[in-house]
Amino acid sequence: TVGPLVAAWGLGATDRAPEPPSPDELRDLETQVGFKKLAYNPSKRTISKLDPRVECDLSAIAKGYGVDRVADAIRELGYESYLVEVGGELRASGRKLDGVPWRVGIERPDAEFRTSHQAITLTNTSLATSGDYRDYYEVDGQRISHTIDPRSKRPVAHALASVSVLHEQAVWADALATALNVLGPVEGLAFAEENQIPALFLVRKAPDQFRSVATSAFERIR
Repeated sequence: TVGPLVAAWGLGATDRAPEPPSPDELRDLETQVGFKKLAYNPSKRTISKLDPRVECDLSAIAKGYGVDRVADAIRELGYESYLVEVGGELRASGRKLDGVPWRVGIERPDAEFRTSHQAITLTNTSLATSGDYRDYYEVDGQRISHTIDPRSKRPVAHALASVSVLHEQAVWADALATALNVLGPVEGLAFAEENQIPALFLVRKAPDQFRSVATSAFERIR
């Protein structure tokens, strides 16, 4: 339900100029945001809006979902070895033709240069990354991230530059990476450790300097 807030900050699928919304606009949008504005019917597997002004933005899972659907289609054709990538989210199965495992790079969170921070092996698993270094703008030297914290109704402002998550399904890796990115380097790391989520946090120490923090679950399976 965070879609209207993303648009109000001039980000996402909107023609609005990239600039912060007014305090009055943010207060008005507060009444449209929150998972309690939706009703889930588990027997019918349907979701309905309790307020007609509510909008659902599936950006946090869309690419991961797409990866899973492509992977399922490949498996239905009889192939057991593949690497699927959609917009940076990946899912790997089996090995390459030469028998070598799939190796992929976790990108260094740099807006100017695309380089690998760390390479990892993917074995029948998915990898998704969420960060603040691609879709953003600056106001008075402050970075305005496309990731909005629905609790504050504002872009995240912590030092977490990116977080990468491993999961069997890409849609779950995608969702968890976004959630941990919203929570930040302290709350996010604590949540990931408590729930045994394999995650790698890249935290800004200074411009172009990052501190790498991996959960114990990530260290075990990377």
